[in-house]
Amino acid sequence: MKKTLLVILAFSGLCSAQTTITKAFNDPLVGDIVNNFVVNGTVDNSATGANTTFNNASLTQGAASQVTYVTPTSSEITTYPGSTIKMIDTGNSILYKATATKLEITGVITPDATLNFAADNGTFITYPASFGYSNSDTAKGTFSSTAASGLFKGTIVTTADASGTLLVGPKTYTNVLRIKSVQNFSLYQSTDTNYLFPIGTVVNTAYTYFDSVHKFPLLSSTNGTLNVPILSINQSTSGAQALNEVFLAVNDNLTKKQNFKIYPNPAQDFIEFQGETKAYSTVKVYSLDGKLVKTTDIHSGKVQVSDLSPATYFIEVSGKDAPAETTKLIKK
Repeated sequence: MKKTLLVILAFSGLCSAQTTITKAFNDPLVGDIVNNFVVNGTVDNSATGANTTFNNASLTQGAASQVTYVTPTSSEITTYPGSTIKMIDTGNSILYKATATKLEITGVITPDATLNFAADNGTFITYPASFGYSNSDTAKGTFSSTAASGLFKGTIVTTADASGTLLVGPKTYTNVLRIKSVQNFSLYQSTDTNYLFPIGTVVNTAYTYFDSVHKFPLLSSTNGTLNVPILSINQSTSGAQALNEVFLAVNDNLTKKQNFKIYPNPAQDFIEFQGETKAYSTVKVYSLDGKLVKTTDIHSGKVQVSDLSPATYFIEVSGKDAPAETTKLIKK
């Protein structure tokens, strides 16, 4: 097994002040698309407790990364019984079983390794979850990889161990809840059905940060180790990503130095741009979770928004010889 296995066990998608995770708001649904950026720098997860500050202002934008949720195939449901939704993240997949009270892992698939939780699904989260929440569950099944195959058994411990203000990149978010998930699995040979003699371990610790506005994490990071001494495998890996809105340059008014403004705001049918608009030709509209929902040209300084559902959006304007600028729009 290679390091890919470790990264994808992170809390990839599930929030609602004081922020509480609920099934109604946070359960991933088939068709959901989450646009993220990989972040450059090391996420500081050291803060704990209530009313704390998570200072990750030094993180910068890396490559784009998209997560999608789809319906498992009939073959996948047979292989990973009970699966109701599948998450795809850069070639890696996690299958889940969603029930009225919790979200469970049924399978993990990567190009290099597979975990099948058919023997005992691992609980990822139970609802609702707010500060002080804690849940521990057992999990077991089979693993296979390019290097070895066999059985695994262990625990998934999930806690809401901190809350407060998140500084991430250029943004500040309040009423943030942090979820910590520790997956600790021992590996066994396929003949060791009594789980007596472990041949290795997989330990992964994931942190995810939610506020009451966004369904998916504002920031997530994972650190993992894979140790199989008999195969001389001892690997560690880490990774992090942030919702792509974190790195969209947001100001109350667009390009104040050019006296560039958007009005009316809130708007119902059209928005207009006031100021030096000649340099701008294209408008992109993003939902609050960073999903691009519309791209259009600017015609006579106006953009139609009547086709947008009532909500809050980010409006990004750009042009060939002008830097992109972004502001918020409230659509009535």
